[in-house]
Amino acid sequence: MFIPRGFGERWIVTKLGRMVYYTAQGEPWNEHTPTAALVFLHGFGGGSSAYEWSKVYPAFAADYQVLAPDLIGWGRSEHPPRSYQAEDYIGIIIEFMEQTCSVPTTVIASSLTAAFTIRAAIERPELFKSLIVTTASGLGEFGKDYRRSGFAQFAQVANIPLLNQLLYGTGVANSFGIRSFLEQRQFANAARVYPEIVEAYLQSAQRDNAEYAALSFVRGDLCFDLSSYITKLTVPTAMIWGKGSEFTNPNVGRQLAAMNPQAIRRFYYLDDVGFTPQLEQPAVTIGLIRQILPLLE
Repeated sequence: MFIPRGFGERWIVTKLGRMVYYTAQGEPWNEHTPTAALVFLHGFGGGSSAYEWSKVYPAFAADYQVLAPDLIGWGRSEHPPRSYQAEDYIGIIIEFMEQTCSVPTTVIASSLTAAFTIRAAIERPELFKSLIVTTASGLGEFGKDYRRSGFAQFAQVANIPLLNQLLYGTGVANSFGIRSFLEQRQFANAARVYPEIVEAYLQSAQRDNAEYAALSFVRGDLCFDLSSYITKLTVPTAMIWGKGSEFTNPNVGRQLAAMNPQAIRRFYYLDDVGFTPQLEQPAVTIGLIRQILPLLE
């Protein structure tokens, strides 16, 4: 179990199945009822889940109602066997906001999910108070498209059910595969990958049907060009970008921010993290979020 102390599991029903989320419901948080909320959305990769934000979101439980879901196909939420598309997750984010947030709410989101969240905020701006996004990319911006990478093209060619399961089981859903991905692609400093992180990702990766969402990501089925949408964003936004992002360097973020300075009001560059600063440098991430929140009011 990797749920922080004082947090428990709840769920909603979406069009794609049951979606689990974590929120404060025990000691030491049960003596008050915050009026404002923060939603934390994890990114994608083998074994991703709300654990990604679990070193950060407890720091806000005294002042906010914290909501941290496992997106459909990940963590403890349902894993329907299907080929996932970007529109599935944009719709799921909107459904989650509609069912759990009664007023416009700040959403803090990571990587590809951050790009989905920006599109959700463009489609339904009334649901969102502000956005704080880390490494927000659809992985198809400015001529550098992940779908043309060797790994994505191999996964597309090898898209046969039994071969898919073999690829996932041998390359992703084991301790070696998880640790290798975290050390080589997700973290800037491999020494920060400790056993609990690997075990949390592994437990998520080994759930029944976990390969469907993961392989949709690996094949590039979820990718798109965020620059085609970013000028339509009206919700106040801050971007955080790590220098060590494997697929999207900070210049992508700066170019996106420059396309819509009215909405994207802050851009923060961290030179010693990869694309999940919330796991690699949680204390720094907490401090930065606290600094950003009043600036987006």
